[in-house]
Amino acid sequence: MRKPIIAGNWKMHKTVSEAVELCEALDRSVQDLDIEVVVCPPFTALSAVCALNMGKVKIGAQNVSIADAGAYTGEISPLMLVDTCCSYVIIGHSERRQHFGETDAVVNEKIHLALRHGLQPIVCIGESLDQRRAGKTEAVVVSQAKAAFADVAREQVPEIVIAYEPIWAIGTGETASAEDANQVIGTIRKTIAKIYDQEAADQIRIQYGGSVKPGNIQELMAQPEIDGALVGGASLDLKGFTAIVHYQKQQ
Repeated sequence: MRKPIIAGNWKMHKTVSEAVELCEALDRSVQDLDIEVVVCPPFTALSAVCALNMGKVKIGAQNVSIADAGAYTGEISPLMLVDTCCSYVIIGHSERRQHFGETDAVVNEKIHLALRHGLQPIVCIGESLDQRRAGKTEAVVVSQAKAAFADVAREQVPEIVIAYEPIWAIGTGETASAEDANQVIGTIRKTIAKIYDQEAADQIRIQYGGSVKPGNIQELMAQPEIDGALVGGASLDLKGFTAIVHYQKQQ
């Protein structure tokens, strides 16, 4: 049985004091939940939220460098993330691919580096609107999944989370239907089975991301292939994000 995981990607939002306030309140609200809750604040807030020693909420970073240390101005190394209290790190988000030129090869390199230091990658894959309209969704996600897992050892697979985030649904208010998201995630899971075996495919957790909100989380989580959500804008609001992580109470 795969444990659901809901992660909030705050992107370039929240000051240190705002991050601390939200995390304190969120942690109090999720103590009774049997799911994994992760927040990914900006780098400036990581030390402060880690100092809270939260009982339930885990901390992730939004990116990691391709190196442990060195002349990489503006980057952050996995050693620095581990030195705070990060458990997770988002890798390959479409905004990193689009604005910072991250390729599939770079994503794979970061996955290996994160795993080497005990960080669990949340690996983002997904198609653009043009690719979707051209009927290339399956080809794109299969290609990205194969590239991401290149040379990743079978025993490391359960440490990785995949986030299927169709680019056309990120921050647009548009959301893939629950059925469509389930189908694509099923395709990704079949790809993992082909790379490794069915047991590995059954173990790996795959989230949906893209305009997830309180109004659609229950329908998404009811799908058999969807193991959680990577939440953007809605994770910045305590009331909204709390409603999302408490999706089971809507039933």
